[in-house]
Amino acid sequence: MSCSSSSHSRRARAVLVRAAVVLSCAIALPAFATTPIKVTSKAAPDGPIRYTVKVTSKLYGNSQETRTLRSGDTDDFTWRTQPPGGAVPVAQSCPDYGSLPLDANGAMVRQTQVRLAPIVAADGTANVQVSFRAQAPRGKPASGGSCPEVVAHSEVLHFSMPTNGTVKTVTLSDGTQLAISAQR
Repeated sequence: MSCSSSSHSRRARAVLVRAAVVLSCAIALPAFATTPIKVTSKAAPDGPIRYTVKVTSKLYGNSQETRTLRSGDTDDFTWRTQPPGGAVPVAQSCPDYGSLPLDANGAMVRQTQVRLAPIVAADGTANVQVSFRAQAPRGKPASGGSCPEVVAHSEVLHFSMPTNGTVKTVTLSDGTQLAISAQR
């Protein structure tokens, strides 16, 4: 009698274990189910946006470049171009020699730097801070001199613009024009 009783309890225990496994699977499987993906036509405001920056300046030259940025990122656009008449020789004894934009031969060239820092709002409008800095030699050094006259300009601007490709043009206090567009 003890044999049939113990085999009966083993069978009952096996049935209970199977039931517990089936029940736990039934409860756990919905937890692994994925939620449906909702497709929208709107891009996230912090998604990548292509910014084109164009500089038009009689003094510092014309430059243009396009880069991709995310909201909250900053990027520095730097251009070095030959001034009219070519690079200007500069002696190492000139004031601020270490901060002058020089070519491979140590002659001064024009340099334009634009730092772009956009933050895109939920409605897709970019609030932009632009820092502009430029240096250029003005003419050749005076006869007998070795240091050219250096012209420099620095300015910071804040403005809002759409991210639909429309160009925003701003004029700096020295007459330099910046044309910036943003396209998702």
